[in-house]
Amino acid sequence: MKSKILIVDDNQEFLLSLKEGLGKYQDVFTVSIAGDGVVAIEKLKKDSYSLVLTDLKMPRMDGLSLLAHIIDNYPHIPVLVMTGFSTVERERLATEGGCIGYLEKPLILSDLAEKIKSALQWQSDSGVLHNITTTMFTQLIQMEQKTCTVRLIDSSSGKQGALFFSEGQLLDAVTPDKKGLLAAHEIFSWGQVTLAIQNSCILKENRIKEPMQSILLEAMRQKDEINELKKSTPSASKPSIRTNKIRNSPSELNRLDLLKKKMQKEVGKIIGFENIYTDNSWHDLVSQLSKISNIFESGNIKVIYVSKGEPTDFILLPDDDILVVSVSSKCPRDSIIQMICDNL
Repeated sequence: MKSKILIVDDNQEFLLSLKEGLGKYQDVFTVSIAGDGVVAIEKLKKDSYSLVLTDLKMPRMDGLSLLAHIIDNYPHIPVLVMTGFSTVERERLATEGGCIGYLEKPLILSDLAEKIKSALQWQSDSGVLHNITTTMFTQLIQMEQKTCTVRLIDSSSGKQGALFFSEGQLLDAVTPDKKGLLAAHEIFSWGQVTLAIQNSCILKENRIKEPMQSILLEAMRQKDEINELKKSTPSASKPSIRTNKIRNSPSELNRLDLLKKKMQKEVGKIIGFENIYTDNSWHDLVSQLSKISNIFESGNIKVIYVSKGEPTDFILLPDDDILVVSVSSKCPRDSIIQMICDNL
């Protein structure tokens, strides 16, 4: 989907020259213009934008006031600030106000275009991940107690949203038509998303009081409702079912068989051990988690515990072939993971 950016400046000649000059990048983004902050607000109400580039010094509503309005009402939209009257104080106010970049006039068009393209990729200090689930990413943010802004695009609908975390706690969520808890429910009900993490949180107020588990449960309920609605719609296409054939060499089968017998003897069903096998259909999940681990600089992932809210949970041990241990969801996970690691 092509990005649309909004450029705001009271100098009409400068504004038109920017729009014309950036026209050569229309395969990446298109440009809309506004003569001041008041006009910009009206345009934001009527259309969706991926980025706002605004001057600071303008009549009726200056750039800092526009920035504050965007942060309060459209915090999922990144803002770049430009000015011909740069001061240390203005730069500080703009940066602390939530802008993601500060540019000084006169602007070099090619440099500006690169800045815009970089900002559309959510900043150089961000990690962009494709086709990942929000719940999986959020759990790692909580574990790492990370302070960050996560910007998301739903892979199926193209809808955008943002999540705001402080030390692993979800402060707020926003979509173009929802805020707070309602937005969080919608975002976590999305299937696969493209998301990026910006290593700062522009919001300070905690607007979501619900525990994360309650939010995720409600999101799952909403997701189930959507899926049921799709199934009941005659025009809905049936999803294809992909079977994953698991092939093991004789030596691998012998190793797994011996390991399975050992686990049954030492662990047994008394604490929830069910089965052990290799299944490379988990590779995509392991790959995404490895990318997230690299973003957080957490080191190599050795063990992954997967709970789907069903009677059976899974312990994954990443390797060339993914080793899967199925266990009861009521098992003492720390103890059984330690036993598995000790026996490998």
